[in-house]
Amino acid sequence: MRPKRTLSGWLTNRYQLIIRNEENFAEKTSVGFTYSKVILFSVILFSLVFIISLFLAQTVLEKWFDPKYEQTVLNQQLFGLALKVDSLAAELDRKERFIGNIQRVLSGDTSASYNPEEMLNANQRELAKPPSNLKISHSDSAFRKDFEQSDLSLITLASSRGSVLKETFFSPISGFISDKYDVKKAHYGVDVVSKTNEPVKSIADGTVLFSSWTQDAGYVLVIQHSGNLISVYKHNAELYKKVGTFVNAGEIISIVGNSGEMTNGPHLHFELWYNGNSINPEEFVTF
Repeated sequence: MRPKRTLSGWLTNRYQLIIRNEENFAEKTSVGFTYSKVILFSVILFSLVFIISLFLAQTVLEKWFDPKYEQTVLNQQLFGLALKVDSLAAELDRKERFIGNIQRVLSGDTSASYNPEEMLNANQRELAKPPSNLKISHSDSAFRKDFEQSDLSLITLASSRGSVLKETFFSPISGFISDKYDVKKAHYGVDVVSKTNEPVKSIADGTVLFSSWTQDAGYVLVIQHSGNLISVYKHNAELYKKVGTFVNAGEIISIVGNSGEMTNGPHLHFELWYNGNSINPEEFVTF
């Protein structure tokens, strides 16, 4: 009578796989095994294949096997583009406001002009304001009124301006003045007629704030100098400097021309602005 076979016996029974030569039946190799070892090896192999496949499906082969991969990539690209659009819109708005302020200065409208010193020193001026409950006596008010009406106040103002603008300025161009500075006529600079293709030079060291075309003034170049002084050069034929470029005193920045609608011949319209107010260039520059 044959013994009853159990599962443990079936798993632990030893077997041998022999490989022979087909012609002479010579034994080449043999492998001993049990069913328990075969099952264990199969499980390990299947687990390794499954783990490797899962890893590849989520990395290298993700774009072929993951249906959400393409949508995720598109969402990331869309988010990046949205950030770029927002930053470009903010930069465009800032540049438009900057150019608008420069154009208002060039047209003579200083009511809402951009004043860097006003923005940088706003907090200091706020701290420097007198207390709201401070009352000025009648005698002090009378003394201040008499002082403002006297010639001494004008001398003090002129001395203060001269102390800031005491440096020597280069002449932007040599020629004769065809139209002088006249605030009443809204002519905030001088028109200097010179030879054709005459180079225009910077009156002092500074940084280019504006370098572009305007309909009225043609090719315009604006330079910010130290002491909150701004020089403006209009109706140029060609501009040699870009915004943000630092220029030295006497350096060629443009060529005199006849560009723009508000001109009737080749000349340079030159303006000086100090603390947001126009000043007569002839008081500081020799043409």
